[in-house]
Amino acid sequence: MKRLLSICLLFLLIPALGFTQTDLQTIATVNLIRSEPIMVKQLRTETEKIEAGRTLSTEEKRKLRLEILNLMIDEKLILQAAEQERISVTENELNSYFQQIRASITQSLGKRPTDTEFASLIKGQTGMELPAYRDLIRKQLVAQQYLRSKKPGLESSVKAPTEAEILDTYNLYKTQFVQPDTVRFSYIQVPLGGGATAVEKNQARESADRILRDIGSNTAKFDEAVIRGQTQGAGYISEEGRYLPRNPQLLDSVGQNFLNIAFSLPQGAISGVIETPQGFLIIKITGTYEMKTLTLNDVLLQPGPPMTVREQIAGTLTQRRLQEATIKAQEELIAELRARRNAVTVRENFLLSW
Repeated sequence: MKRLLSICLLFLLIPALGFTQTDLQTIATVNLIRSEPIMVKQLRTETEKIEAGRTLSTEEKRKLRLEILNLMIDEKLILQAAEQERISVTENELNSYFQQIRASITQSLGKRPTDTEFASLIKGQTGMELPAYRDLIRKQLVAQQYLRSKKPGLESSVKAPTEAEILDTYNLYKTQFVQPDTVRFSYIQVPLGGGATAVEKNQARESADRILRDIGSNTAKFDEAVIRGQTQGAGYISEEGRYLPRNPQLLDSVGQNFLNIAFSLPQGAISGVIETPQGFLIIKITGTYEMKTLTLNDVLLQPGPPMTVREQIAGTLTQRRLQEATIKAQEELIAELRARRNAVTVRENFLLSW
């Protein structure tokens, strides 16, 4: 439990409505650069998220609550230490982070989400309202910057995996390196939002039909239309180099009709207008690949720069080692901060006060 919880150091403290006299008691205080209390109510709010539905003994409750309390203390220690070092995250940096999230969602949905849709997706995936999630990410970015400032050689200290380690990992997970039948394609999409009216749907269909008439079967015109779709005001969106594996997990997102058409077209062919849950698409097949078990030297079919199975395994192993080194470095920094005189005071007698 301690290791699992320590991977995500920062907790968002969400005050709940209603309180008792005990809730107003201070259970811990962080005094690194100023006195910052942690109230019983704050600890109870966080603890109840994990204790819900579980039957715990008195001792198990005490240990769990103390672990969570220590994580809350560690968060405040790190943030105060970062403030002391004048480490902060600007709004531009935070906005840049969220722009990357938006770009990822856009690629997944096939359309750019509106502000309302984006906030709803964040709430669905994290359980947090967007302002609260932004605050959490800000704290995490500050903590990361502080860690890098104190442990500048952390990444370079991580040893790359050996060829034997890569081979052992490949053999262990070999059944997961099976490439299904796959097509690579470029697409033009007139997107539809959730709950689109019949009129909006007809308008989107007419737009897609008009684009297809302009293109015909001319692949050069299709490529030109793809480039236009990546500019503001095009009226549609587009992308190159998407991969579509033939698997049942995609049925809900693209539909059986889309799969049937995509895998029936030869390389270089342009489809007609295809209706999907996300809107109306026109695709051009740019590559076809048969199902096979990948070797270490095979290139993975995925967006971005080419990467072999060997490179992916090496990257995964390296990332795992970096994560372990980061946790260790984080624990060392927190231990140093806690060792400062009067940095932390704790009143454990309140751990079982509810």
